[in-house]
Amino acid sequence: MELIDGKKIADAIKQEIAVEVEQMVASGGKKPHLAAVLVGHDGGSETYVSHKVKACDQCGFNSTVVRFEDTVTEDELLATIDRLNNDADIDGFIVQLPLPKHIDEQKIIEAIDYRKDVDGFHPVNVGRMSIGLPCFVSATPQGIMELLKRYNINTKGADCVVLGRSNIVGKPVASLMMQKAVPGDATVTVCHSRTKDIKEYCRRADIIIAALGSPGFVTEDMVKDGAVIIDVGTTRVPSTETKSGFRLKGDVDFEHVASKCSYITPVPGGVGPMTIVSLMKNTLLAAQHKIYK
Repeated sequence: MELIDGKKIADAIKQEIAVEVEQMVASGGKKPHLAAVLVGHDGGSETYVSHKVKACDQCGFNSTVVRFEDTVTEDELLATIDRLNNDADIDGFIVQLPLPKHIDEQKIIEAIDYRKDVDGFHPVNVGRMSIGLPCFVSATPQGIMELLKRYNINTKGADCVVLGRSNIVGKPVASLMMQKAVPGDATVTVCHSRTKDIKEYCRRADIIIAALGSPGFVTEDMVKDGAVIIDVGTTRVPSTETKSGFRLKGDVDFEHVASKCSYITPVPGGVGPMTIVSLMKNTLLAAQHKIYK
């Protein structure tokens, strides 16, 4: 069993990005600039945004955080998005999800200029990704593909089971795994809450990508010997062993499953760091105008 070290790969990619940024600035260009819109004071969202700001510093980017209370109106948020769309110094921006219930998330996503949509959630980017055109690929699926690539995991002709059908992870990663690419060319089955006999699908899988948000869902009896496991789950569960009183738990019962695998991602330290560094890669591409001229 080999542990897939997402933190190690993410650190290497950030160094690669920093070198590119140095070269851009030395050639008379400007530093890439990422903005993040944060609504309310959700602990998870605050943490994610602070990690993104830190990553910007490590990559040599400028960053801006636009903060609102959770009482912000939809119109106020849309006005801010319009301002960011038209700010020539902002290369890309994100609106941190989830948003308060009185705000239509899809309306907000569609208001973002797809050329600055470095989260890869806009329908234009999602559509272009699904047919293999250049686009901003959403960060978590992009991070998963990068891990498979950097660990030279063979996906060609592999039976891949994706657990979960979310728009953020399940659907896009299934699409990427099917495409004629490296990694890719896999035979993909998407399983979800209405799938019958999920265990049987998993037992046949060469690769399992678990993105259900259900702690410990994938158990030892669901995994064949030599399988590759990518665990996307990051659920906070109570813990007496940490100062915060909680710890992150993945969708895979790591303790009992790991010994059966050829490769497996830990939680934390697996997919999580790759999600943030993928956002940095998209921001660099936006600043270089490599996707949309």
